[in-house]
Amino acid sequence: MKWSIPNTLTVLRLLAAPGVPLMFLYFQRPWADWFALTLFVGAAITDWFDGYLARLWKQESKFGTMLDPIADKAMVVIAILVLTGYSGMNPWLILPATVILFREVFVSGLREFLGAKAGLLKVTKLAKWKTTAQMVAIAVLFLGTGLEYLNGVAMHGMTPEQYTDAVTQGLADPIRACGKRDCASVAGDAGLVLMWIAALLTAMTGLEYFRKALPFLRDDK
Repeated sequence: MKWSIPNTLTVLRLLAAPGVPLMFLYFQRPWADWFALTLFVGAAITDWFDGYLARLWKQESKFGTMLDPIADKAMVVIAILVLTGYSGMNPWLILPATVILFREVFVSGLREFLGAKAGLLKVTKLAKWKTTAQMVAIAVLFLGTGLEYLNGVAMHGMTPEQYTDAVTQGLADPIRACGKRDCASVAGDAGLVLMWIAALLTAMTGLEYFRKALPFLRDDK
């Protein structure tokens, strides 16, 4: 295996995946949220650059082809685990997250079963859009968790009604708003919508791969 720049970027993206939960272990919130967001976005950007540079410089390799989807899946799966934990087990997040995790396990199982024929399940354009949608959704959700934590700090345990009264009386700082709503709610809702879109694309790619593999799953008569 040659340590080309594209392969190095792929390895760094793989190493960045477990770094996301480590941010919450070593840093206080909301710094942990911002560091996790920065690390995740930085790693996601390398997902585009490593493939682009490999094609541009004609440095495509079997190692990079093998490791690239593994790094993507590790990033997405680990980040989703962190988000579901800090979202208070929100079912509107858990449901699309379940679809995404189920598909990744299912397709990995198909590839393992097909063995030498696993080349039939090459990454498609739709699968690339799926990965992009997942990463954008996760980044927006990390932004939402950070802003939501800041909101909680600003409210000091008060109910929304009590907090509104305190802001009116000048006893508390107003939460940064995006239009008529606070930014945390806007980011959180946008992230959930994007996650459902990602889950739909994920399910579609899983069905597409299953159809390709179906002829090899039938028992010979």
